[in-house]
Amino acid sequence: MVGLLEGGRLGIRAFEETKPVELRPNYTEADVQTVILAAYRQVMGNEHLMLRERLTSAESLLRQGQITVRDFVRAIALSELYRTKFFYPNFQTRFIELNYKHLLGRAPYDESEIAFHVDLYSNQGFEAEINSYLDSPEYLENFGENIVPYYRGFSTQKGDKTLGFNRLFTLYRGYASSDRAQNQKQSRLTWELARNLASPIQTPESGQSLVGTTGGSRGQLYRLTVIQKATQSLPQVRRTTTEYTVPYEQLSTQLQRIHRAGGRVMRITLA
Repeated sequence: MVGLLEGGRLGIRAFEETKPVELRPNYTEADVQTVILAAYRQVMGNEHLMLRERLTSAESLLRQGQITVRDFVRAIALSELYRTKFFYPNFQTRFIELNYKHLLGRAPYDESEIAFHVDLYSNQGFEAEINSYLDSPEYLENFGENIVPYYRGFSTQKGDKTLGFNRLFTLYRGYASSDRAQNQKQSRLTWELARNLASPIQTPESGQSLVGTTGGSRGQLYRLTVIQKATQSLPQVRRTTTEYTVPYEQLSTQLQRIHRAGGRVMRITLA
């Protein structure tokens, strides 16, 4: 946990002072409303929703006790609303970053986590990608069935990596900001994850990096090792491996192109 002065400077005081939202037994209508609004705020990246956009059927099931908070979070994340706002307009790696932030309350720790979810989506699709977060031991250990996910990366907890604090700040741009308002369609963490560097902490107001953080130069080339999609002329057992050398600025675009073509990225290293 950071102090109040630092929390105010970094723009996280509101999170520091807010307790996790949980739907307890013998809840009231006010309790349910608090949970519903907190779930929308977290899963939809602080997006303001119109009344017509809300999932009234899922809200009703939660109110009646027929589904848990985790089920309600799943309903939001699997909805066409979530796809429209975060899946369709973004590059795949950016979408995965946001899933980590919205559903596990943290940023990806390293490139292997991104690679795992890229492969999962490529092979099993959108629903499997979303369910992998909600059904994970990490989710259940931290939120269980009835706690709304929240940003865990702002405090040190059991099993967390300290670099997660820096990573989350790269994705977080202030309590009053929303993920879509950032107008960022490409991954924010590609470079740091590929090089396994700590992400520089930037204050939401100024956007300036704080002293003591490490970023480095982004004029770097990366080597992608890719297994090509099997075809009739290239059976599964005879897939070929191809290497691409790509500058950082084109890395996210090249990854998207490879995945659309059915390729599988096995490794990303410095060229």
